Amino acid sequence: MSEIRVKFENTFHTAPTHVFSAPGRTELSGNHTDHQHGCVLAAAVELDTRAAIALNGSNTIRVLSEGYPLCEVDLRDLTIRQTEKNTTAALIRGVAAGFAQRECAVKGFDAYVTSTVLPGSGLSSSAAFEVMLGTAINHLFSGGADAVEIAKIAQFAENVYFGKPCGLMDQMASSVGGCVAIDFADPAAPVITPVDFDFSACGHALCIIDSGASHADLTDEYAAIPAELAAVSAVFGKAALREVPETDFYAALPRVRAVAGDRAVLRAIHIYDENRRVAAQVAALQRGDFNEFLRYVNLSGFSSQNLLQNVIPTGATAHQEVALTLALARHLLNGRGACRVHGGGFAGTVQAFVPNDMLPVFRTGIEAVLGKGSCHVLAIRPVGGTLLTDE
Repeated sequence: MSEIRVKFENTFHTAPTHVFSAPGRTELSGNHTDHQHGCVLAAAVELDTRAAIALNGSNTIRVLSEGYPLCEVDLRDLTIRQTEKNTTAALIRGVAAGFAQRECAVKGFDAYVTSTVLPGSGLSSSAAFEVMLGTAINHLFSGGADAVEIAKIAQFAENVYFGKPCGLMDQMASSVGGCVAIDFADPAAPVITPVDFDFSACGHALCIIDSGASHADLTDEYAAIPAELAAVSAVFGKAALREVPETDFYAALPRVRAVAGDRAVLRAIHIYDENRRVAAQVAALQRGDFNEFLRYVNLSGFSSQNLLQNVIPTGATAHQEVALTLALARHLLNGRGACRVHGGGFAGTVQAFVPNDMLPVFRTGIEAVLGKGSCHVLAIRPVGGTLLTDE
């Protein structure tokens, strides 16, 4: 019997019937473009959140995540609770509500959850948890949702119930799996294109570096990005920047600056440029030009730092961990490979593609400054949310 099954049995005093898994994700390109109906390139990684599960014959979902208190959600009340914002209970209630709105009769179950997608790792532990839960509910109660629909339900839970205004990239990458290009021009029907590239044969290691900075108290920083971009779009009577032609944006710059401010303008310029970079990187991978892909990784990193401005929290001076991590990575790479801020920014992680021959020295150099275990070498996972039949 697998370890997670034993832990479930020790906790709930019955045997689990299923084990479900959903991976973390890495954003390869498209920093903050998803919530502007833009383009992203993302991949699932070989770190996951998994749960051993059994029905409990009640109207309550009980989840024990390893290292945390038991969380219980009564399915008879799936309304939004302000007191649950930013909690696990909110995600559980939100995912259950998303399926209930689709006329899926969700019943009570017990779940013991373990995860190698550590919170704050920049690999989206919340999306992995949501997708795992959605995959389980979909399977157990014949929800009839495909991977895209599960991702949308997961995003709904995080936006509406948890209270974080995230885009759809994290959930989509976790749910679909593999390496995918996603075009969110129509958020209700995103276009997903699998990108068949063997990253294990490119001569580089994919590293995620923990900067040591916490995401705590940064909600306002994250929320300011879509809010400022919404202010830019509103100048043109649109809801998202993708709907505003770039030529119209530049033609109206004096008015946009007056209404939305210069930081919003710079952030919008990043979005326009980043959407083009995603297309260029997908094309580079499709033709096997990894060096060109890396060139755009670096350009994305500089754009995020200088235009999007999601590296240093507003007013921070003594603590600029992500900026320092980027500077250290660039120093150690010495013109080779590539690096960029990873995910939401301001805290969390940096992504680096490190030539294999440099990896030992690079890892040692990073961990000498940021601490042992701060540099993680990852692999791309080919599948998304799934039922594990061998657990």
